[in-house]
Amino acid sequence: MSESLGLDLQEVVVRYRRRGLPDLPAVDGVTLSVAPGEVVGLVGESGCGKSTLARAVCGLEPVASGTAAFEGQPITRLRLRPRPAQLRGIQMVFQNPNASLNPRRTAGSQISDARSIHPLGTAPTVADLLASVGLDPGLAARYPHELSGGQKQRVAIARAIASGPSLLIGDEPIASLDASLQARVARLLRQVATDSGAGLLFISHDLSVVRLIADRIAVMRAGRIVEQAPTEQLWNDPQDPYTRRLLAAIPIPDGLGHLPEVDGLPALSTRE
Repeated sequence: MSESLGLDLQEVVVRYRRRGLPDLPAVDGVTLSVAPGEVVGLVGESGCGKSTLARAVCGLEPVASGTAAFEGQPITRLRLRPRPAQLRGIQMVFQNPNASLNPRRTAGSQISDARSIHPLGTAPTVADLLASVGLDPGLAARYPHELSGGQKQRVAIARAIASGPSLLIGDEPIASLDASLQARVARLLRQVATDSGAGLLFISHDLSVVRLIADRIAVMRAGRIVEQAPTEQLWNDPQDPYTRRLLAAIPIPDGLGHLPEVDGLPALSTRE
């Protein structure tokens, strides 16, 4: 893709230092792009480096080598000084809302803060934002400790949407929601991206939900992208054995709880 549009990662490496041991490459040479208005699903098992990559895109982890850019601007590590305006368009919804919501401020005040940095100054009202994620607008007056885990996550999503992001990153953003809300919120995130022209990098272990909203899927294993393709192409004709293993492990209606070895890879329980 053009380096002036969207997110562009080229051979990105992120390492964790280990005392007395060689550095651990949590992300090991990832090349990935997200164009404006495009929804890219990033899938893989726990520990494969998905969240580390997301944190690097947000500037929360340093890039050891390779290049990471957004709208042609190099992505720099977050520090005390303000970020360039273009990079403020990157917003992330974390898996654990307790890590991102301020416990001393109401839900409504935190969403209002995000509305104030909307680049066009046309963000929906706090009440409308809460309603869009399935919450009673009256919850705006509550503090995070007065909300359930699922409610807090939806507040975090509403806050991210309120800022009018150019790139929205969801790191397992629906994992804490009830099953009845997961597809609805996932579709909402896609709608925000397509309506506003923002890119969406949607990270999830739930391939069924990713298939529902993603234009393209990238499969990550042990810090590397092993396959990426348009959603239906990957779903119907996966090329990598690991991708086939993940797809084979999706629970199926007949209650089968264990699937056999696939292309030489160990059997994988559908309950993992």
